[in-house]
Amino acid sequence: MNRRINTYTTVVMLIMWAAFQTVGAQTFTLTGKVVDEENNAIELASVSCAQQGKMVMTDLKGEFTITLKSQDSVVVKFSMVGYNSRKRVFRNPRGKQNVSITLPSMAALGEVVVTEKKRQTSGTEKIDIKDIKQNPSASGNAVEELIQQQAGVSTHNELSSQYNVRGGSFDENSVYINNVEVYRPFLVRSGQQEGLSIINADMVEEVAFSSGGFESKYGDKMASALDIKYKRPKKNEASFTASLLGANLYAGIATKKFTMTHGLRYKTNRYLLGSLETNGEYKPNFLDYQTYISYTPNQRWTVDLIANISENHYNFRPTDRETSFGTMQDVKSFKVYFDGQEKDVFRTLFGSMAITRHFTPNTHLSLIASAFYTKEQETYDIQGQYWLDDSQTSENLGVGTYMEHARNFLKGHVESFKIMLNHKMKHHDIEAALTYKMEKVEEKSKEYEMRDSSGYSIPHTPDRLDMIYSLNSTNEINSHRLEGYIQDAFKFSSGTDNATYYTLNYGVRFSHWAFNRETVVSPRLSLAIIPAFNNDITFRLATGLYYQTPFYKELRDTTTVNGVTVATLNNKIKSQRSIHFIAAMDYRFKVKERPYKFTAEAYYKLLSNLIPYNVNNVKVTYYGQNMAEGHTAGIDFKLFGEFVPGTDSWVTFSLMSTKQKVNGKSIPLPTDQRYAINLHFTDYFPGTDKWKMTLKLAYADGLPFGPPHKGLEGLNFRAPAYKRADIGMSYRAYDNDERKERSIFKNIWVGIDCLNIFGISNVNSYYWVTDVTNQRYAVPNYLTGRQINGKVIFEL
Repeated sequence: MNRRINTYTTVVMLIMWAAFQTVGAQTFTLTGKVVDEENNAIELASVSCAQQGKMVMTDLKGEFTITLKSQDSVVVKFSMVGYNSRKRVFRNPRGKQNVSITLPSMAALGEVVVTEKKRQTSGTEKIDIKDIKQNPSASGNAVEELIQQQAGVSTHNELSSQYNVRGGSFDENSVYINNVEVYRPFLVRSGQQEGLSIINADMVEEVAFSSGGFESKYGDKMASALDIKYKRPKKNEASFTASLLGANLYAGIATKKFTMTHGLRYKTNRYLLGSLETNGEYKPNFLDYQTYISYTPNQRWTVDLIANISENHYNFRPTDRETSFGTMQDVKSFKVYFDGQEKDVFRTLFGSMAITRHFTPNTHLSLIASAFYTKEQETYDIQGQYWLDDSQTSENLGVGTYMEHARNFLKGHVESFKIMLNHKMKHHDIEAALTYKMEKVEEKSKEYEMRDSSGYSIPHTPDRLDMIYSLNSTNEINSHRLEGYIQDAFKFSSGTDNATYYTLNYGVRFSHWAFNRETVVSPRLSLAIIPAFNNDITFRLATGLYYQTPFYKELRDTTTVNGVTVATLNNKIKSQRSIHFIAAMDYRFKVKERPYKFTAEAYYKLLSNLIPYNVNNVKVTYYGQNMAEGHTAGIDFKLFGEFVPGTDSWVTFSLMSTKQKVNGKSIPLPTDQRYAINLHFTDYFPGTDKWKMTLKLAYADGLPFGPPHKGLEGLNFRAPAYKRADIGMSYRAYDNDERKERSIFKNIWVGIDCLNIFGISNVNSYYWVTDVTNQRYAVPNYLTGRQINGKVIFEL
């Protein structure tokens, strides 16, 4: 009997042990959907169970499926960049479980620290501008200076807001503000004249930039696209910034249905220009006012209005200049005494109005009207008497006089009407637009330069008096354009568990210009892949046909008869063409729990129908004919991350080669910068976050150059490399977030910048002189020296 009981007990225990083992090995399946506060699906959100080492990502519908081991309690975490994480605890889960998770946006949770950046799945990258006010700045154009530090972008003039992208000229960069293309003044020829750009950094909410392979919605330019979105403030706010180089005043007003921002900027770089080698009386004054008004009477309608008035004056009366140049063994001295003055005025007006009808939260139609007006004058009469000496022997090599004269006047206006449709679906984001533009430009220009060297005029002709350079131009253009595009961002994935995610952006753009009766069609395609084997890697491929439709500057075709150059408009000119091929990789990783992103991007641009040009300072002069073809190839690297906890820093390295064939001769493009390195480093002083330091370093290869008025075939020399270091230190003198006082001030920053800290003499351009033996010398025109700038920022 006892034996039977023992046997029975043993069997029961074995059954219980087997059942226990079965339960211990039991799994359950968790399915569900992750949405935001407005019930929109959140794609690529992480669903993880740390204790079991498992993770999946939501698909494009926000849905997920994950299989886990059943335990007494299973903790599952739901997270996504830009949203607050959520955790759910499941008690003894069995079978199938279904949940719906809502992740609140971080914007609704007060101040947060974002440790990751949004993935780049197109040719356009979002650029963070949160600390832009504390960056050291020479030009006062903070957004453009930030762009100049990106991979593949270069500048050789700290006074200018213009930039070159992957071998393109300044005119090959398109700029948009709230879906409207904006224009620059036409007659600007130097960084000293430029003044303030149209982009007001205080009013900017979002900056997106593409250095190639950009979408069809961005216009007919060959090099880059800069997309600016102005902000609608969430609450009343204001700020005031003052420095030795100018002042900015900003105010934002917000109600439930109405927002308004105002920006007033004043700039004078008189203090900075005082470090140039040319002494004299500099009187630059630049003033700019902008407003952005948005009205939303209900969920169906939105009305947006932008207005801008800009008045830039540059007055200059030079007195003298002394420049030493050459080598250590052969030093030359160039002295000039001046008479005369320069007076320039650049007045621009810009306005746009957009009326948007929201049919559904995912479908809206916008009607956008805009107008741009510019009135420009550039007048100068400057005479210089120069002496060219050998500094070691005190031998006089040349004596002469030159006289420069200009009476350049230009008026232009562009009006546009645009209808734009946006429609979002689960897997598609479709955008289409049609734009009609009316353009009119009137120009009257007269320039000449006289050289008198050792008693005779250059060039010397026995039977008449010729100038070394003379230009007459009286032209007018009145035309219209029709532009349109349609594009789609298609997101899809392969498989369910450990899926590979794809974003396919494809579209086509067309343009017709009545002046030359040309119609161009531009197909564009890009693909981003997030592979299943590593969700921290993104592969990007892009290609497309990009046209540079000509505008007024490219049309001016010049002919020279008896020493006088006459500019006429070439109505046979065609659009320049560039075919882009781009392959890129982004890799996200962490070091000591700090996020980083490494990007490598290789590109090749096949160029045809090129209109050759020369660059002097920032003035681009075109040949006025399609007479060249060529290519640009290179690779860009960028490492971005928190080099110091809580700050953003990056370093870029670029290699590039350009060639163009003009009249059967292969020569580099005028923007052939073979290498470039940029560093942007931000740090806090040890033990405090009140002291902040920003360091900007630039080292870029010099550009080709040659004697003036000799054509591209004469670009046989290369300027020295551009080297510059700026450092800025800011101290937060008042922090209301810390004090929690009832005060009108939020923050007060006091800062000091050291511009060109090493005092490097960078070359901007050259002035050519001739000695008594008819030997020519290139005298460098140096940029600004070391300067100190103090500033204070009040945030209300």
